[in-house]
Amino acid sequence: MKIIIQRVSAAKVEIKNKITGQINQGLLVLLGIAQDDSQSEIEWLVNKIINLRVFSDASGKMNLSLKDINGEVLLISQFTLFASTKKGNRPSFIQSAKPDVAIPLYEQFIKTLSQSLSKNIETGEFGADMQVSLTNDGPVTITIDTEDKN
Repeated sequence: MKIIIQRVSAAKVEIKNKITGQINQGLLVLLGIAQDDSQSEIEWLVNKIINLRVFSDASGKMNLSLKDINGEVLLISQFTLFASTKKGNRPSFIQSAKPDVAIPLYEQFIKTLSQSLSKNIETGEFGADMQVSLTNDGPVTITIDTEDKN
């Protein structure tokens, strides 16, 4: 799994001109799921997301986590995070999990993240054409790949 985390002061996702998810201060998380991903990647990434110290403390230093500030999360499925651009100009997405694998993992990711934060997680819709808007705070953008956990 790969995620891109953006610290935001606001973010929303729209599908067919209808807002399906919206947050204020917190994290916009773009989630890519690979063919060989499993529950263990979910646990590791959720722990990273909720404990990553990217919010400013009283001194202006990034010392506070999402849990510390009681921040919100907007989670968006993003299969294009596994795009391969090695050959030609058209990206290949063969490393991305197919829906029969990805959807249950995506749903479990939402459930695990929600339970860990004891709050609702705002989302888009798996596989939908979505318009995501955000106000990146900082800007702070961080990429985390479960391949790097060992």
